[in-house]
Amino acid sequence: MNNPHQNARTTVHSRALMVKRVRKEGMKASEVAEQLGVSRRTVYKWLARYRQGGEAGLLNRSSRPHICPRRLKVEVVATIAALRRRGKSSLEIAFSLCLPVSSVASELRRLGLNRLPRLEPKPQVLSYEYEHPGELVHLDVKKLGRIEGVGHRIHGDRSRRGRGAGWEFLHVLVDDHSRLAYSELLPDEKAISCAGFLMRASSWLDRHGVKVGRVMTDNATGYRSHLFRAAVDSLEARHTRTKPYTPRTNGKAERFIRTSLKEWAYQRAYESSAERQTLLGPWLDYYNQLRPHMALNGKPPISRLTNCEQCL
Repeated sequence: MNNPHQNARTTVHSRALMVKRVRKEGMKASEVAEQLGVSRRTVYKWLARYRQGGEAGLLNRSSRPHICPRRLKVEVVATIAALRRRGKSSLEIAFSLCLPVSSVASELRRLGLNRLPRLEPKPQVLSYEYEHPGELVHLDVKKLGRIEGVGHRIHGDRSRRGRGAGWEFLHVLVDDHSRLAYSELLPDEKAISCAGFLMRASSWLDRHGVKVGRVMTDNATGYRSHLFRAAVDSLEARHTRTKPYTPRTNGKAERFIRTSLKEWAYQRAYESSAERQTLLGPWLDYYNQLRPHMALNGKPPISRLTNCEQCL
């Protein structure tokens, strides 16, 4: 017995074959249906489609209904979209237009406006680079967990998980022009640590012939302190803070932190925090003097300094 549901599985080739055998070869629809394993209703359906649209009528078409009586009017949908772009919620829109919340939510999903981040396009990322070394340096801090033995992700025994080891903080400085970087692992991110790191990092840059002109940080408490401001003033530099909740503004420091985590902090299984810290200096030397940097045409950061031969 022919299965009427096989109509959904017919191909364009089999449909054309139905039409050919009935119209050109003079076969009966019942005979064609039996040969192709479909119902007579399917054969008649595609014959009617062929008479209406020719070969194009044998192609698949959308099963969407021609009319949707329950769809909202175009003017109402436009009003919903306008209110949504003004930041209104589905409940507020439904209340103001006397509509069911489900109808409003359905239209917002269809329009792609159901989530607030979709209402505004992402701001364009503006890349910049200062012309000379030291004109701008980026500072940031990354919290790292202390290490007391190899973790369970390495040895696989969760019963030997270490707890309560505490934290240590990776302070970083990156020169905007050369990407020359300096880092220290410190016990906290308080004002005295941030200010002391800035002074030591600026002294390190001085030895490379780089004078700090402007310092960019985020809005962390340590960077907003009077002590840190005094450290910046002692360098005769300016302090610039990033826009809140926009870490991309300090992107060069963020990028360097990601590189540090990948190539140094999490590059291998350390037995202790002390072991990890002993390898920070050698890795920084490699990063500054040898490691190719994509933003510098494959050259290391030290190549951007005018007196780089003395630094090596």
